[in-house]
Amino acid sequence: MNSYYLLAAIMLFFIAQLSLPWFTDAFIFKPDLLLSEPWRIFTSMFMHSGLTHLFFNGFALLMFGPYLESIIGPRRFLALFFAAGLAGSLLYWLTYAIGIIPAIPALGASGAIYGLLGALAYLRPNMMIYMWFFPMQMYQAAFVWVLFGLYDTMNTASGIAGAAHLGGLFLGLAYAHFVKKSGKRFEFHS
Repeated sequence: MNSYYLLAAIMLFFIAQLSLPWFTDAFIFKPDLLLSEPWRIFTSMFMHSGLTHLFFNGFALLMFGPYLESIIGPRRFLALFFAAGLAGSLLYWLTYAIGIIPAIPALGASGAIYGLLGALAYLRPNMMIYMWFFPMQMYQAAFVWVLFGLYDTMNTASGIAGAAHLGGLFLGLAYAHFVKKSGKRFEFHS
């Protein structure tokens, strides 16, 4: 399953971050460098700020990734992961470009992970999950994630790139809508 390969790549990047002092600065996403160093929009989605950040993104990837991949298939899963990560970074950049946030560097797979969650919220809206030990359906969780994303976008002191989460989540919702409406042969059960 691609989730395991993606997690392995994320872990290799994290080991490089710990081992090579220059690595993080060379590949982190810096909004003010988007046009001159565009590779950062891709490489930053494999980097993490610490073990806690790595743990939560890795946990979500392993918890939801294989299930979503079994629904939409491995190629679409990878396309969604990368597209959501890029959409997250682009929305984060847009908040910088229009002056909502300063040029704060960002890193993490969260935008891509939120894309997976958004797709699942659309394809399996009634699936039960636990958020902070409270049971809720995926569509309810998606609503909560949007509220937190909006809050984190406006609160730059939080250290969380809320716009990246929102960009990934909205792309995941749109992607799942497109796939479902295009008549592709998938089993969709609520």
